[in-house]
Amino acid sequence: MPFDTPRAKPELELRDVSKQFGDLQALRGVCLRVAPGDSILLYGPNGAGKTTLLRVLSTLARPSEGKVLLNGEDVHSNPAAAKSAIGFMTHTTFLYGELTVRENLEFAGKLFGLRAMAERLSNAMETFHLHERAETMVRELSRGYQQRVSLARAFLHDPQFLLLDEPFTGLDAGSTESLQTLLRGLGSQGKSLIFSTHDFEQGKAIARRLVALEGGRVLYDGPMEAAPLAALKAGERSHGAGARS
Repeated sequence: MPFDTPRAKPELELRDVSKQFGDLQALRGVCLRVAPGDSILLYGPNGAGKTTLLRVLSTLARPSEGKVLLNGEDVHSNPAAAKSAIGFMTHTTFLYGELTVRENLEFAGKLFGLRAMAERLSNAMETFHLHERAETMVRELSRGYQQRVSLARAFLHDPQFLLLDEPFTGLDAGSTESLQTLLRGLGSQGKSLIFSTHDFEQGKAIARRLVALEGGRVLYDGPMEAAPLAALKAGERSHGAGARS
């Protein structure tokens, strides 16, 4: 287990991280510390670097420069510990369409080496109201149900850090309300949340901290209530629509 030593409040950190894709500089010298109980909304126009930042934090993408640290240790030197500490949900589900809901979650659980698999699966399916679709192949599900399965997979191994890219996509009103309640309660469990959403008011109702990005740089990192929202929103409008970050 990643946190079996007495040290201890787990932290996830980006230290002077840059990420380049060919000529595109997606992140530029980003420093970010995610502490226990943090609830962080990533905010910025399309192309600001939000998705890239989440992918780098999750270890799915390596930084071109800088380091990603978990408890002060480079995540790529101990990837198993990092993966067990982090739950990541991408905007694209990457589920296996020819497998059932249960089989998708069982496969994820085996990758994490989970014990008490049946109990973990049952809890995840109950949390995201999936029991009635447990034996349905994922390709037969609506986008909203696929989103629920993707969320269940991210929460399945009870991670310390939840990294969620547009988690409300496709959800109906009831599922949205349930997820909002779940996310607001993570901090009281000592868990950390960092997420993006196109609906700023929705994000503001959940997060206590705002990290605003533009052009791969951090413009603001601080309490939600102290954020210069008018200036940040004006900057977002001036950029217009662009490529997804």
